[in-house]
Amino acid sequence: MYIELHCHSAFSFLDGASLPEQLALTASQLGLPALALTDHNGLYGSMAFAQQAKSLGLQAITGAELTLLDGSHVTLLAETPEGYANLCRLVTEAHLGRPDRRDPRLDFAALEARHAGLIVLSGCRSGLLPMVLQRDGKSAARRLAERCRTVFGPENFFVELQRNHVRGDRALTATLSDLADATSLGVVATGDVHYHHRARHRLHDVLVAIRHRTTLDGSHHVRRPNSEFYLRPPEEAAALFADCPDAVANTLAIAERCRAFDLTRDLGYRFPDFHGADRLPAPRALTELCHAKLEERYPPGSEHRDEAERRLASELTLIEHHRLSGFFLVYHDLFDLARAVAADVRRGSRRAHGNLLPGRGRGSSVSSVVCYLLGLSHVDPVATRLFIGRFLNESLASVPDIDLDFPREIREELIRRVYKRYGDEHVGLVCSFPTYRLRSTVREIGKALDLPLGEIEQVAKLADRRSGGLADELEQLPGFEGRVTAPLWKELCELAEEIAGLPRHVSQHVGGMIISSRPLVELVPLERAAMEDRVVCQWDKDSCDDARFIKIDFLALGMLSLVEECVELVAARSGGGRPPDLSRIDMADAAVYDRIWATPSGCSRSRAAPRSRCCGAPGRAPSRTWRSKWRSCVPAPSWAAR
Repeated sequence: MYIELHCHSAFSFLDGASLPEQLALTASQLGLPALALTDHNGLYGSMAFAQQAKSLGLQAITGAELTLLDGSHVTLLAETPEGYANLCRLVTEAHLGRPDRRDPRLDFAALEARHAGLIVLSGCRSGLLPMVLQRDGKSAARRLAERCRTVFGPENFFVELQRNHVRGDRALTATLSDLADATSLGVVATGDVHYHHRARHRLHDVLVAIRHRTTLDGSHHVRRPNSEFYLRPPEEAAALFADCPDAVANTLAIAERCRAFDLTRDLGYRFPDFHGADRLPAPRALTELCHAKLEERYPPGSEHRDEAERRLASELTLIEHHRLSGFFLVYHDLFDLARAVAADVRRGSRRAHGNLLPGRGRGSSVSSVVCYLLGLSHVDPVATRLFIGRFLNESLASVPDIDLDFPREIREELIRRVYKRYGDEHVGLVCSFPTYRLRSTVREIGKALDLPLGEIEQVAKLADRRSGGLADELEQLPGFEGRVTAPLWKELCELAEEIAGLPRHVSQHVGGMIISSRPLVELVPLERAAMEDRVVCQWDKDSCDDARFIKIDFLALGMLSLVEECVELVAARSGGGRPPDLSRIDMADAAVYDRIWATPSGCSRSRAAPRSRCCGAPGRAPSRTWRSKWRSCVPAPSWAAR
């Protein structure tokens, strides 16, 4: 049985034409029991691939093809959890150890020092041994093979053979086989897969042209010479190596060894184990902290004291049941850190005396008494009678979601200090993968097809996916009727459908951050973000959720910055005295709601239109019930479409 051990997805950016899920599904349909994903210098799609493979009963082998300092490639497969941790560290070193974040490369000495638990393959036609063969000859290649045998061990280093009907394939594999025999190394067959179906080769050619910023006609020297780099049925792939049965047999043997690691099972993520003062257990520390704050917020004899005590006891029981005490204490620690940041940022301004919180909690977390007592929310959930069940309940399937909004200047400094507090290896921002949208698709594929630039730009500006696809769009655009029958325009339409949803590049999530007690760099590779002094992990929020990482959202809300400016303006207009204390503002002030009610559109930030539909038409005096409805109405994006 042949198992594919060298496979690229669209996360080998602009060098793979299929999503990891498409590769896993095709492998399952072809009857493959296992498949390795080995994208260039990254594990971006590894979790999505592993999750899809698991749902299909397919063994997902986690790997990567790394670029070395001399430009040659080496294929690494994680055999064990230790091997996966080493793979993550090696990928990270390839990215962070280079001055150019867009050109990750690894020193071979780093691989020699950190290879435990990894199975090393010699790489593709640009691999470790073929490059030395071409550049320095057979003697140098033999010395390198002997060095690899000594360092990695003959059981962990295999000479990779590939046959994709490329000129020189047979001669190269014969030379590599002789080299393996001479140095007592095993050989392994691989397919260097770059798309799940042969039909995707045209899209792959276009992606390569886009990567090199040229046209299809101008990219012949960098494109693969044929359409043979697809995921083959195992029988067909094995037939290519009928004269080398050991190379086929070793694919299955390696796959069996890699069963010792399952990315969906063996990751070992742990949230920081936070303790209180004097190393108090987290549940006791949280209880004592909340009860101390309870005396401040709800003094004995106050209106809501009894209800607050009852709700606090209930929430603490639920929190301990779900073992989330440390989770809430970490948030409290982060908010204390935010207070210190806010004090530094506001120093010297009037707002420094305005009793302003460093940020605001948002969403269902404001219904929690614990969040209110810890300072994560400024809304009293007892007085406002907010329902806790959406945020915290007995059947909670995942950790509660606490969104924290900060003014921009506070958020930027807070992120830097979180790195200092927990350590660079334990913290990383979540990444995102912007996908190809219709307008960028038209521009980039159109240029690769060498269509007239003026017409490309005209279509890109007018197309907006209102209809079923680009072909329908063209039929509706003035001057482009009938173009879809022209060969190049027809190809543009077909390629636009294929490229939709493929990742275009790596970006930074708006505010998600992962903190781990175990070094995060052993759980997912890290790399530099475009923004200076920022490091992102190679998984987006969906993969982080699948990994059960706890994502903390530090969100920059421009309106909070404007509120702080308003506080200063109010203080200046009132004679330069102390600014207003926003924590003491009456949230039920009838005059505010009367002002909103006085005009048809209300305040621009209050989403008056949807609320008016919820609360009734203007024209009569606003009642107390109406004010409650107005405050509780939360508009959804669907409002905009009505």
